[in-house]
Amino acid sequence: MKAVKLFALSIFSFTLLIGCGGKEEKKKEGFSYEKKTNKTETETKTDNNVASIVISGDDMMKFDKSEIKVKAGQKVKITLRHKGKMAINIMGHNLVILKQGVNVAAFGNKAATSKATDYIPADFKDDIIAHTKLIGGGQTTTIEFDAPEPGTYDFLCSFPGHYAIMKGKFIVE
Repeated sequence: MKAVKLFALSIFSFTLLIGCGGKEEKKKEGFSYEKKTNKTETETKTDNNVASIVISGDDMMKFDKSEIKVKAGQKVKITLRHKGKMAINIMGHNLVILKQGVNVAAFGNKAATSKATDYIPADFKDDIIAHTKLIGGGQTTTIEFDAPEPGTYDFLCSFPGHYAIMKGKFIVE
């Protein structure tokens, strides 16, 4: 009787091993579960004279772009995404485009003391071309404005201490 049980258990185990193992799953070439798009999310598009730009910030205090190029007079739509997880009061981000000649350090230092206005200093409001609202991890915001005259402008995050690292050039051709 024990021999029969042992034999049946052996056959069952052998069948189970053959049924579960040894086969490799074949994937169709070019198949992916990931969402496909024609252009990357952060790529600049120029449809109908509108430059649509997506820029992302993260919990490591980095923008994924250090340069944005548009044409003079063009309608600009910038979407800021915070890909981090930290809250707005700990690792908030915004995007501020300054006019030419504005002292970035002076702006950043004044912004750090402007919590009541989401770190956009009232003393510098005439020195700003455009800015997004302040967002926290997982949030997104968008602004639209007309590109200024040709030139190179600074952009930055005005959350306290971020302007030294989270910055780049907004180039109008």
